[in-house]
Amino acid sequence: MGLFPRKKKPVSSGTILQSVPRSAERYAVSDNAGIQRLYGDLRRAVPVIDAAIGKIVRLTGKFRLTSTDRFMQSQLDEFVREVPVGLTGQSLQCFADSFLDSMLTFGNALGEMLVDPRTGMFLGLQTAPPDTIRIRPGKNALERELWLRGSQDSQDVRITRPERILFSALNPPPGSIYGVSVLHGLPALSRILLRIYECIGQNYDRMGNVRYAVTYRPGGDPAERAYAGDRARQIAREWSEGMRASLHGEVRDFICAGDVDIRVIGADNALLDTEVPVRQLLEQLIAKLSIPPFLLGLNWSSTERMSTQQADILTSELEYYRRLLEPVLCTIGTAFLRLAGSSGEIAVEWENINLQDETERAQARLWNAQAAQIEQQLDSTASAPALPQHTKSSIEKSTHFAC
Repeated sequence: MGLFPRKKKPVSSGTILQSVPRSAERYAVSDNAGIQRLYGDLRRAVPVIDAAIGKIVRLTGKFRLTSTDRFMQSQLDEFVREVPVGLTGQSLQCFADSFLDSMLTFGNALGEMLVDPRTGMFLGLQTAPPDTIRIRPGKNALERELWLRGSQDSQDVRITRPERILFSALNPPPGSIYGVSVLHGLPALSRILLRIYECIGQNYDRMGNVRYAVTYRPGGDPAERAYAGDRARQIAREWSEGMRASLHGEVRDFICAGDVDIRVIGADNALLDTEVPVRQLLEQLIAKLSIPPFLLGLNWSSTERMSTQQADILTSELEYYRRLLEPVLCTIGTAFLRLAGSSGEIAVEWENINLQDETERAQARLWNAQAAQIEQQLDSTASAPALPQHTKSSIEKSTHFAC
């Protein structure tokens, strides 16, 4: 029923699979699994990156599928609301969110439409890690072959129902099939950022958990010098007893005779100012993710005009992600209609991203209507026929006699 949950059957030694053509070796990504692990660890390690991707997915907004077959619209709406997604998800919106999250994180997104082979009914949807399949070029430039990835290239199994597979790539380079994650280029910066945070934690461990240096200097008396070792051990023993007693809330005074110097280790060294380097790194991360800083709780100084421009830029980014999701959603809706016996077409209607966009669109419509009305008045004035000369003279005489 589904391709991904099933265990792949081992390939016998006598079976011959199609090998990758030499000209298409660049399409095979051997370290794709390692890259996915790297990006997944990056989201778990840097909360700003995880929050930015989550906000992009949520801000992309809701949608509705409409069909040209009005008799199937109610069934289509019910399908969008109640289609199962994996083991725990439900609704096409849930699938779209998971699909977009994978595409942003890994650069590629993979899903499958589950169909009952006996009844031909649409059972549900599921997502899978993008490295589950391998894409190979077919006989021509527009044909592709999908293979279930094995432990080795010779153990790949060709997918017999590629029309049920949903695959999208984010900004694939020219001549490449696989996309590029929005996190591309961020591991190096994130490594520096995490190193700074680790050093901050170590410094606070040093400053918070105070350690002492107790120095005993014997005087010039020969008898005191003779017992310097015993006296140093006695000072160390009493100091340790006092420190252990302080852990239980007991306060002990340390009293000794002679030249004894007690200092805090590292008290002369101040903590480094990390505000500037941390902000520079965060600016690079946020610039790559195209998220306004105020959406992530970063209260950097910015004017109202600048915040409006950042929101407009984010709106354009979200519309771009919507364009990437539309073909996938149309494919799912069309497959549901075809399995239900309908030949209608599918269109995706997105909700406005926020109320500010709705207000601006209403204002733009008002201005366009006013401009069209003014242009129509100017055209009617310019196209009015001019009066003949004798008509003008008759009007002037009539006006003169009336006076």
